[in-house]
Amino acid sequence: MSFLIPEARKSLACLSLMAGASLAVPAMAEFQPLDDTTLAGVTGQAGVTIELETKLNIDHLIWTDEGSLGINGLRLSGQNDTVLDNMKLTIDIAGSGEVLEHGFSEIARRANAGLLDTSNPDVADALAKYSVGGSFGKQFDSGDLVIHLGASDYGDPTSLTDYLQAVDFELAIDSITTTGSEGSASLFSNILLQGYIGPTDLVIRNNGGATRTLANGNVVSGSELQLDTHFEISNGSLNWDAADVILLFNFAAVGIEGLQIHNRRGADTLGHFGMAHAK
Repeated sequence: MSFLIPEARKSLACLSLMAGASLAVPAMAEFQPLDDTTLAGVTGQAGVTIELETKLNIDHLIWTDEGSLGINGLRLSGQNDTVLDNMKLTIDIAGSGEVLEHGFSEIARRANAGLLDTSNPDVADALAKYSVGGSFGKQFDSGDLVIHLGASDYGDPTSLTDYLQAVDFELAIDSITTTGSEGSASLFSNILLQGYIGPTDLVIRNNGGATRTLANGNVVSGSELQLDTHFEISNGSLNWDAADVILLFNFAAVGIEGLQIHNRRGADTLGHFGMAHAK
C-alpha cells in the first residue's frame, strides 16, 4: 500500500492511517498517490473523503489462549465474489457545535428537498432526528473525530431501495474451529452471509482531561469511542457442526439456510429503515 504525502501534510496521513486501523472493511484498500497540485486543494474545513474498494482473502486467523480459536478461509467481497466497492469514507475533526454527516442524515436531506415522501414513518423520523439548524447530520463538539462510512453513489435520489442497497457485501468462511489438549473440533463450516452495509459511524468524543463515573463507581476518561452501524443480512447459510444449547438441544450436523438479519418486525423498527442496528 502506498500513500504519497509531502512532509507538510502529516496530519492528513495520520487521519488516513487511523481510518485504516478503525475499520476492517477497507484494510486492504489501495490508496492512490496525490500530487502536490491535487493535495493543495485539500483542506481540513470540509474533512477528508476517501473512496474505497477492496476484496479481502485471509487463509487463517488464530487467537490463542489456553487453547486456540481458528477462523479458516475467510473472504470479504461484494456479492457473488465481486469487488466490495461504492464505499465512501469521510473523516473530519469537528469544530464547536459543527453539524457533520451521521447515520441517515442523507435521507433527511432528501426528504427536506421533497425527493422522499415524509408520510413514510422512517423518513419522517430521519427528517426530525437529523435536521439541525438548517443542516443535516449530528452536532459535535470541538476536537471530536468523526468517521462516516456511506456510499459513493446512492443511485436514484427518490428511491429508498437504491439507498439501502447501495453497498452490497458477501462474507464467506470455510470453518471456525477450536483446538486444545483434547484435539480440535469444528464449530461452524461453510458460512456464507450476503447483505448490505448501511450508514456506519465511528466517533471519538474529545472531552480533554475530563472524567466520568460509571455505575460501579469506577472513574474513567470523559473521552469515549462511539460506534453506530446499520446492516442487513438478506441471505445466509451455515453448517452448525457441534454445539449444545443449555444442555437440552444438540445442533450437531444441522444446516441452516435462508438466514436473515434485519429490523422489520417488533416495536423498535422506527428510524432504521428495516436494517439491523448496533451501537
